[in-house]
Amino acid sequence: MNKPSLIFSALSHLLLYPDDVMRQQLGEVRDILREERRLSEATRRALLAFAEDLQQGDGWDVQEMYVNLFDRTRSLSLHIFEHVHGESRDRGQAMVDLINLYQEHGLVLQAENRELPDYVPLFLEFLSTLETDAAHDLLKEPLHVLQAIGARLRQRDSAYGLIFSALEELAGARSLIATENDEEQDIDEAWQDAEVRFLDAATPSCRPQTATAMRGE
Repeated sequence: MNKPSLIFSALSHLLLYPDDVMRQQLGEVRDILREERRLSEATRRALLAFAEDLQQGDGWDVQEMYVNLFDRTRSLSLHIFEHVHGESRDRGQAMVDLINLYQEHGLVLQAENRELPDYVPLFLEFLSTLETDAAHDLLKEPLHVLQAIGARLRQRDSAYGLIFSALEELAGARSLIATENDEEQDIDEAWQDAEVRFLDAATPSCRPQTATAMRGE
């Protein structure tokens, strides 16, 4: 049945800052992962182990790891358009287009929501509201950027790379950008000029959501 998939919501949650609230909800994430059959057994097992490590690990350690990766390393930014447009004027229009796409499908960003629309966890939450086929089509739009981030994480031997490998599997893509031994400059050259348009090829049904409602706030 072509219905919304919770796997995108689970992967979104794994990319959130691992504060106490996030970690308390990891049990639900692991339940979703156990039931997901579109991922390979190896990927599911690795993600389950990663979720358990986040849940059981020292809070300070897992939070410091997250900050060092995603907040202090620009090449690992979880904002899609930063990789495509940087600080150029085009980024603003891309944001507007993405907000409009969200609104067309019933997702209204709350004023108090502090995340930009191109924040990867928010984008994945949006995908979880769409029918599976439509979600997969939209996932392919920024896939080259997600692959680049994943390759960089794997270069750092970070378990967060598993999340991006899972997204590649869901999109039915092979890793087209880099192996673990490739140089970061080569990764940049593979996608830096590629446009992300989020073309809406279909009009799938979805349940109206607000950004704060999806994230349990």
